[in-house]
Amino acid sequence: MSRPDIIVHHLGREKQPLVVIDNFAPDPDALRAAAIAARFGPALHYYPGIRAPLPADYIPEQQPVIAAVLAEVFGQPGPIQFIDASFSMVTAEPMALSVNQRLPHCDAFAVERIALIHYLSPEGGDGTAFFRHRSTGFETVDEARKPIYFDQLGAEIRYGGPPPWPMSTATRRCSNASCWPKRGIIAR
Repeated sequence: MSRPDIIVHHLGREKQPLVVIDNFAPDPDALRAAAIAARFGPALHYYPGIRAPLPADYIPEQQPVIAAVLAEVFGQPGPIQFIDASFSMVTAEPMALSVNQRLPHCDAFAVERIALIHYLSPEGGDGTAFFRHRSTGFETVDEARKPIYFDQLGAEIRYGGPPPWPMSTATRRCSNASCWPKRGIIAR
């Protein structure tokens, strides 16, 4: 078993931390087998695909690495509360995406909420992109920025129409985390 290799990058103009953890899971083949055997169902909250529960031992096994990153990089020591954790696969066809699914999203607005993505595809893939909203310049949206962002976004949709497929022209990519087998990323 390889030890996790942790690298911290800083994204865009706002320099928010993006933590890349290679060798994140000791046995990704077992996780892939669990995903294959899992019962997937439609996802909620605009996710364009399906989700299934993670194995019961996943969170306890990964918690020491996650806790160390949260304390050292994000300044959040102490107990971790997991709000949503699941296997997830994008399955929607691009042309079938709703307006909300065509927009870059924020997982949460509270500064203490952190997102983790653990890639399991043995071939790798596209990864995760991070965006800057063109008209506000925001790369992150917290509680203070939330009304400004949504007011501006609403005006853009009202006066310019819904965003085109495949991605909104209201944003510009400011960074990307490549998807590789056994890689996890943690970001605000």
